[in-house]
Amino acid sequence: MKLKELEAELQPLKGFAEPKRELEQYVTSAHLASRMIFTAATQFDDIDEKSVLDLGCGCAILSIASVMMGADSVQSVDVDPEALEIARENVASVEMEEHIDFVHAEIAPVGSTPSNEDIPVLDPKALRRTFDTVVMNPPFGSWTKGIDMVFLEVACQLAETAVYSLNKTSTRDFIERKAKSFGFQGTVIAQMRYDLPKTMAFHKQKSVDIEVDMWRFEKVAK
Repeated sequence: MKLKELEAELQPLKGFAEPKRELEQYVTSAHLASRMIFTAATQFDDIDEKSVLDLGCGCAILSIASVMMGADSVQSVDVDPEALEIARENVASVEMEEHIDFVHAEIAPVGSTPSNEDIPVLDPKALRRTFDTVVMNPPFGSWTKGIDMVFLEVACQLAETAVYSLNKTSTRDFIERKAKSFGFQGTVIAQMRYDLPKTMAFHKQKSVDIEVDMWRFEKVAK
């Protein structure tokens, strides 16, 4: 599948019905999602016939793109049941139910107390498995400070080979250092603009462009 074809296939997927500010629920556009997964598949061979984990999957656009580019299986994790409901609708619309499994869990520091007693914290050790590749568009940490690094740490614990992530360019040096402490070498494979539309009541502008880095973190051999 070509890049333009992938983007076109992702375009009709549903986004958040009522995005939650505290979860920083901003839709990953078809433009960004297609470029992340296409690059992971064609330049690094990290998708085709691989097991993929989508952390903070939201409406599952990265999960679906991964299957379209040949992933054997995808496990998609999110804390928000309403987002997972939309994600399941999107997966059903492209008939990928047998390829994508959903997990309702919170991405939080291991051993921390769940913010909601009805939702477990995702525990990498309890999963008793790892994945070839982890993909994610994590919260930037604008609402919950440091949550972006929690996502990265969990991703690095669960990835056998590589992690792909979108993060604010302004945090580049810090992210590179943190990745090294988690045993991964980070490379910025593209610098892009995240066109953030006005989706929440407190937004004053119609849209804001945020500079983001598309990262590939590769596990360092011991």
